[in-house]
Amino acid sequence: MALTRRALGGLTIGGTAAFTLAACGGNEGNGGSGAKELIWAIPSAWESWNENTGAGNNSYGHQAMFPKTFGLDGNSSGDFDENGDFHLNDAVFADAKVINEQPFQVEYTLQENAQWSDGKPIRVEDFIFQWYSISGNPEHANQEQAQPASTTYGSKIASIEASDAGVVVTFVEGHLDPEWLYSPTVYLPSHVLEANGFEGWQTDPAIMGNAIEWSEANLIDVVTGPWKPVDSKLGEYVVYEINENYQGSVKPTVEKLTMKVVEGTEAIVTELRQGTIAGAWPSEFMQEEFDKVAEDPNLEQAVYEGGVWIHLDTNVKSEFLKDQALRQAVFTAVNVADSISRIFPETEVSQRLNHFFGQKSEYFVDHLSATGQGSGDVAKAAEILTAAGYTGAAEGETLKTPDGKEVKLVIRYGEGDAARTTISELAQAQLALIGIALELKAIPDGELGTVLTESDFDLVVFGWSGSPTFGSAPGQYFLTDVAYGNYSFPEVDEAIAKVQSTIDVAESAAFANEVEAIVVPLALTLPFYDEPQGIVWNPTIIDGVVPNGNSQAGPIFNVVEWKNA
Repeated sequence: MALTRRALGGLTIGGTAAFTLAACGGNEGNGGSGAKELIWAIPSAWESWNENTGAGNNSYGHQAMFPKTFGLDGNSSGDFDENGDFHLNDAVFADAKVINEQPFQVEYTLQENAQWSDGKPIRVEDFIFQWYSISGNPEHANQEQAQPASTTYGSKIASIEASDAGVVVTFVEGHLDPEWLYSPTVYLPSHVLEANGFEGWQTDPAIMGNAIEWSEANLIDVVTGPWKPVDSKLGEYVVYEINENYQGSVKPTVEKLTMKVVEGTEAIVTELRQGTIAGAWPSEFMQEEFDKVAEDPNLEQAVYEGGVWIHLDTNVKSEFLKDQALRQAVFTAVNVADSISRIFPETEVSQRLNHFFGQKSEYFVDHLSATGQGSGDVAKAAEILTAAGYTGAAEGETLKTPDGKEVKLVIRYGEGDAARTTISELAQAQLALIGIALELKAIPDGELGTVLTESDFDLVVFGWSGSPTFGSAPGQYFLTDVAYGNYSFPEVDEAIAKVQSTIDVAESAAFANEVEAIVVPLALTLPFYDEPQGIVWNPTIIDGVVPNGNSQAGPIFNVVEWKNA
């Protein structure tokens, strides 16, 4: 978002566990075409039913809940197709356009019959509820309860008002955004929250905070998407039936759709071969497992480039990593190429060299290589430490701070995730060469959100899963009070503010690269690689599966078009 966190408006969190491959079987399971049910596997658990929050901003929860929202970032705005083109959600919106630049205003035209699955109309209060959820403003919601995963969009809104066409969003003075069309709009039904005791949410931030907290623990079954949930268990499964009031132009035909956790690529392939699931988007690409699918004439697989990239993050409130020189030395000693060659011996994968843009992007700029971060240059790392007053690194002894403390760090990674485990084990060996004792501590499946929000790490390996957008990524990765590593640098915040101060995409991208130039020397997040993406499915069970490296929902992006084979 593989431990993958989703960058809002632009990438998600999760973990995989490897399972032993069992004997394959026939096509007799619930995933089979003999029943009206389709079962799609989600590769890991999730911790919250509310995708707006830090704990809920999880790729696996997003996949599990996508059939009820059918939109980017867990809301109903729309999504990107396999070609990178954005499609407005026509179940809710007829149009969306800029109506004024100073102040910046956009108007959303609602479909004539835009409604929730209970038949109640979508209203301006639903937009306001979403705004208050992600504004980061304590006057809107108790922030200890709201804990928004990103405030990049919500904090820039000045007002939301009803219009003849639908809704007008007015932004704060100076704010412009070339990617405004991809912004979150409608997510939770405010009338349902009111019916559950939160009537005063618009005027009382304590009530709004309670409403958000309640929505994390309770899956709301009133939706805008093609399917409505009828049964569920947090972190395990969601069972859907068709939403008879769905207003989209393409109607769902699968009468019963189940999104169910099957942890790990090996276990997914086993169940696929047994016919108990229709397909999956494994979060960990394992060539040997995909080869098994390729060799089976009854199964299909696709491997493609996607938006998931893996990285190593620091916690700047860590006892030791609060020091920039130590962070720089750690990143310099870590050998990214070594990890890649171990994890992908037969797959062409290279080091990622920009936090916001891949090397194929016209906006790509490399500020990373010149620093030596990720190079595994132990001698250079030792020089950095010696110049900063540390002892032991150059001599191959225990590293000590200038005031004589032994440097000890803890790295967190997804339990059972072979790739993240390899990265962590290699980092342990590499940092030992400069005298740093690195303790390996796995993250139990489904608990990454908690580990990140509670800053329970010195170093952590996870992933961001994105879309073709980039505008909100600088804020989500590095903004004060938003970034998971407790980052708080005024110069970074000032640079981030400029990214959304123009409606020119190229200019906004240049501002993003200005952020890149500042954060790289700070050694906050070390990019590793863009992870190959793959999907597997059984065409005798399911029809309509399409690979999509642009959507945060992956192949689920067109779920409304799926059919029983």
